[in-house]
Amino acid sequence: MKDLRIAIIGAGAVGGITAAILKKSEYDVFLATKHSDLAMKISHEGLHAFGHCGDIRIMIPAVPLVSDLEGYFDLAMIATKGYDMVEAAEKILPYLKEDSRVISMQNGICENDLAAVVGRERTIGCVVGWGATMRHPGEVEMTSGGEFVIGNWKRDKDGWLEKIREILNHIVPTRISDNIESSLYSKLIINSCITTLGVISGLYLGEILAIKKTRDIFIQIISEGIAVAEAMGIKVEPFAEKLDYYTFLKKGLLSNFKQHLTIRVIGYKYRKLKSSSLQSIERGKRTEVDNYNGYIAMKGHEYSIQTSVNEQLTRMVKEIEDGKRKITPENFNELRG
Repeated sequence: MKDLRIAIIGAGAVGGITAAILKKSEYDVFLATKHSDLAMKISHEGLHAFGHCGDIRIMIPAVPLVSDLEGYFDLAMIATKGYDMVEAAEKILPYLKEDSRVISMQNGICENDLAAVVGRERTIGCVVGWGATMRHPGEVEMTSGGEFVIGNWKRDKDGWLEKIREILNHIVPTRISDNIESSLYSKLIINSCITTLGVISGLYLGEILAIKKTRDIFIQIISEGIAVAEAMGIKVEPFAEKLDYYTFLKKGLLSNFKQHLTIRVIGYKYRKLKSSSLQSIERGKRTEVDNYNGYIAMKGHEYSIQTSVNEQLTRMVKEIEDGKRKITPENFNELRG
C-alpha cells in the first residue's frame, strides 16, 4: 500500500493536514499548491500541522504548479476550494494511470463535474467530517476530530475503496458509504446553515443560535434542503450519524420546541465555531456559497421547489463578496420565509 504515489492538490487546511499525516505515516506524498512561496517553504522548511493530530513538522516535496509534478500517480486528492476543482482535475489528468483514483475533498457536491473530467470510473466522493483551519501559510491546525466518508460516484463498490479507507484511517476513522451522494448532501445542508449564517452575521455559532430568529432560519434552510432532496430522489442520511433531518422536521406536539432545543444544543456544543466562509472573506477570498445554499436554490429551481431562504442567503453572501453589503447580524432581519 505504501508504494502508492499520492498527489495532494491544495495545501490549505485540509490538504496540508492530510499531506502531513500521510507523509508521517510513510506514504509517498507530493503536494501541489498554486502559491510558489508556500511550495518553497513546505519543500525547504517543512509543513507544521498541529491540534487534534498532535504536533507534526515534516518536509514534503511541494511544487507551485501541477504541471511541475513528475511521473504518474495512483491516487490524487483534490483539496482545493470547490470553484477551483475542475481546473485542478484538468491539470492532474495527464499524470493519472488508467486505474488511478481521484478523490474530491470539496464541500458541497462537485463529483459530477469531477467525473466529467477524469471519468466516473476514477471518481471518489468524500465527506470531510473534521475541522481544520490554516493559521498561517504552512501552519495548519486540526481543530476537531471526526471522520471521512468515501464512496464511488454512482457506481458499485470496488477494491479501491478499501485501499483508500486504509490510507485515510491514518488521519481519522473512515467509513465507506453505499450512497455517497446522500452523505455529501447531508453535510451540504448543515454547511448551508452554519457556514452561511456565520458569513452574513460575523458571529460565532453559539452567538448565532442563541437568537430565536436565526434558529427559525436554520429550520427553514433544512426544510427547503430536504424538499429539494426528495424531488431529486435522495434519501439524506443523518448528519454525522446523529442529526436525522426527517425526525427533526417531523410535525407533532411540541415539535417546534424540540427543534429549537436541538439547535440550542448544537450551538452550545460548537459555540466557538467560526464560519470557514467568513474566514475566507476575511482573507479576501471568495466563499463556496454556490456549493451550499446556491446548490439547493439551483436544484430547487430545476425541480420547481420553493427555496426562497436559500436564494436570499446566496444573494446576500455574493453581495458581501462584492463589497455591496456589510457583515452584520442586522442581515438576519432582511430574511423572509
